Amino acid sequence: MFNIEEELKKLPSRPGVYLMHDEKDAIIYVGKAVSLKNRVRQYFQSSRNKGVKIEQMVTHIARFEYIVTDSELEALVLECNLIKEHRPKYNTMLMDDKTYPYIKVTVNEDFPRVLFSRQLKKDKAKYYGPYTSAGAVKDTIDLIHKLYQIRTCSRSLPRDIGKERPCLNYHIHQCAAPCQGFISREEYAGNVGRALEFLNGNYSPLLKELEEKMKAASDAMEFEKAIEYRELLNSVKQIAQKQKITNSDMEDKDIIAMAAEGEDAVVQVFFVRDGRLIGRDHFYLKTAEGEQPKEILGSFIKQFYAGTPYIPRELMIQEAVEDQELIEQWLTARKGHRVYLRVPKIGSKEKLVELAGKNAAMVLSQDKERIKREEGRTIGAMKEIAALLGLQEIRRVEAFDISNTNGFESVGSMVVYEQGKPKRSDYRKFKIRTVKGPDDYASMQEVLTRRFRHGMEEKRELQEKEMPGELGSFTRFPDLLMMDGGRGQVNVALQVLEDLGLSIPVCGMVKDDNHRTRGLYFNNVELPIDRNSEGFRLITRIQDEAHRFAIEYHRSLRGKEQVHSVLDDIEGIGPARRKALMRQFRSLEAIREADVETLAAAPSMSLAAAENVWKFFH
Repeated sequence: MFNIEEELKKLPSRPGVYLMHDEKDAIIYVGKAVSLKNRVRQYFQSSRNKGVKIEQMVTHIARFEYIVTDSELEALVLECNLIKEHRPKYNTMLMDDKTYPYIKVTVNEDFPRVLFSRQLKKDKAKYYGPYTSAGAVKDTIDLIHKLYQIRTCSRSLPRDIGKERPCLNYHIHQCAAPCQGFISREEYAGNVGRALEFLNGNYSPLLKELEEKMKAASDAMEFEKAIEYRELLNSVKQIAQKQKITNSDMEDKDIIAMAAEGEDAVVQVFFVRDGRLIGRDHFYLKTAEGEQPKEILGSFIKQFYAGTPYIPRELMIQEAVEDQELIEQWLTARKGHRVYLRVPKIGSKEKLVELAGKNAAMVLSQDKERIKREEGRTIGAMKEIAALLGLQEIRRVEAFDISNTNGFESVGSMVVYEQGKPKRSDYRKFKIRTVKGPDDYASMQEVLTRRFRHGMEEKRELQEKEMPGELGSFTRFPDLLMMDGGRGQVNVALQVLEDLGLSIPVCGMVKDDNHRTRGLYFNNVELPIDRNSEGFRLITRIQDEAHRFAIEYHRSLRGKEQVHSVLDDIEGIGPARRKALMRQFRSLEAIREADVETLAAAPSMSLAAAENVWKFFH
């Protein structure tokens, strides 16, 4: 039994991270502290004004644990990682998990390429971005290929010059074919240099050159060429128009502002690179009641810049955030150069932050209804299912399904939904080991036993190693198990849980004669459910997803010829005879019912092989 008062006395006066658990052992809050002793004690002191969120959270704390670090900066990094990993209920959570595209120029190669990239690597290449539109990046790269005839192939040059014929890009005039030696290294380097100027925003020389070529082609009555140059000119002008100058200091900066209403918040970010606004994006956050703007902004900065590969030199923010100096230290360490958080008060910079704030408010206003609908489909649907089953709360659901075809090896699937959304990183596949033939109940028993035994062993190992917070996908147990079937599947699951000493609610997704879900089987009762409700739609999505995942795995194994048939266990039956038998009899049942003479009459079969088949089944 965890005694909070006794455990508070053991807290060290050192920096670290603390994790609050509820009665189901779920992590509901992660925080950092300069002194764990002072910070964690504050939550349990009745005299302190904690705010609505903390007051509510404290009522659910069943136990806490902590990790001691060497410094407050190390604690901040660990806090970011644990929040991202566990997504605790009472932390302000960034809902989006976006990655941004870059334009990569492989200047470290003898004949550089211009590529699309989602990652920023330390590989001596030159990167431009991040950009907010993948489509715009691809359009820009296509335009560069047309303008400067830069290669796209992955051939190693100059080693492979002349080894293969030039590709289609050479014939449509989008590559100068350095692979054939049709262009010198110096001339190709000149084209790459002009491409880099273009990416740096120096469009004037190119615009002038294209206008001159267009007029020359028109004067020479080469109208097709003139049209081609005109289209290129318009493409360059379109890209140039998007790259608006925002200020003259030519620095990289992100401009960050937010708007909040109730538990919903939107943060707007303007991305400025080399003094040009190259894009903007907005991000949704789920906050707690009474959360202050500085807390929301601080949470956003820590979560967003923990995941993005590029950090600008300056973040211009709406107002000062908590731990501002510490966050600056962390960002500086990540970037390798000094990073500043600044709150502009006057001038154009202050106007830009104000504009970002207005954009955030506008997005929040426009998307309020969409956010509510999305919540209804996810969290609201979970609440409906919990109410139908009489459960207090459902955050994590696991659903299982078995797939097999005509004696091919059975496989199992485990899909996971958290807060009404699929958590694909926690999906798992199982190849059935102990069951021969199509026995769904025995297969399900094996899958569930392996799943929960693995989780219990993982938990035990982590406790022995004293690694709090390091929960894996198997270590987290669900609030509800959903079985793709009725009474039989539910009873199998309940028996497995009883054997392992676990108490987890189990319900079955009962189907009608048309194989459509009609209700839930729970506590020996079939509960009808409104087919028009969001809860019903979520149950259907979970059921379909479990079935899809199992079928997909089974199909992939069959496609690789890795699935085992029961016929393979019969002496004298190889792949050719197995296929011949299945073509002749169509099913294992028909093979089982055939006599020796009928089996021997099948193509490729001998009398001895037929006798072996008959003996196997009888």
